[in-house]
Amino acid sequence: MFLEGLIEMSDENTNERNMSIDELRELVSRGPLPRHIGVIPDGNRRFARKRGLSLLEAYELGVRKGEIFAEWCRDLGIRYLTFYTLSLENLEKRSKSELDILFDLLKKHLIRLVDDERIHRDRVRVRIAGRINLLPEDVQDVIRHVENVTKDYDQYHLIFLIAYSGRGEIIDAIKSILASKRDDNLMEFSEKDFRKYLYLSDIPDPDLIIRTSGEMRISNFLLWYIAYSEFYFVKKYWPEISFKDLLLAIRSYQNRERRFGR
Repeated sequence: MFLEGLIEMSDENTNERNMSIDELRELVSRGPLPRHIGVIPDGNRRFARKRGLSLLEAYELGVRKGEIFAEWCRDLGIRYLTFYTLSLENLEKRSKSELDILFDLLKKHLIRLVDDERIHRDRVRVRIAGRINLLPEDVQDVIRHVENVTKDYDQYHLIFLIAYSGRGEIIDAIKSILASKRDDNLMEFSEKDFRKYLYLSDIPDPDLIIRTSGEMRISNFLLWYIAYSEFYFVKKYWPEISFKDLLLAIRSYQNRERRFGR
């Protein structure tokens, strides 16, 4: 009951939850939008058990929901969207059969993005961050292809974290700094200097993090970037999330006072 109460703090305005989608969308349009939304799309496997689906069926629904969610965000004017697609821990601990399912879906999804006229119409740059070298070579080939095809787009940014670890990214940044053999004094190294060595050095920090399935954890997600992000937790499993849930998350964000440590 305590956990449920904490989660429901994300839905603090009951009147807004009772609004129609059109009313809620009109309300959202009046306030400041998050520039960058990060998503931890949790609960696909539990959704499969709940509905009696195979893992493949549940993951396919999750991938489709990701495509729809990204279009919702673009339609609202969200410029940056980051999905936590596959953590480094998942890569190390999931079974080979489950990883094979995920890799196959990942390849199909990325190929669909290349052929999706909405990606080109909306000038969406697709980027993948993580220890990509640990993925199968055919997955790496598809990743390089979709990034190359969309590299000149800059209207929207769709980012997938794959084989990703927040701590791992920081370690990789430190290794890159050491390998660069910098001549200047590292004692004067600033946060701005350090950021240049991160995977997404040119991407603004997420304003809003949405996590589904009712879990209230960061799970090694964008650790450097989320120092001042707002969090919103949804009880639903990822394939169940709706456009109204997204609008409620944004309204929650709009109702908060962001102090950035002040």
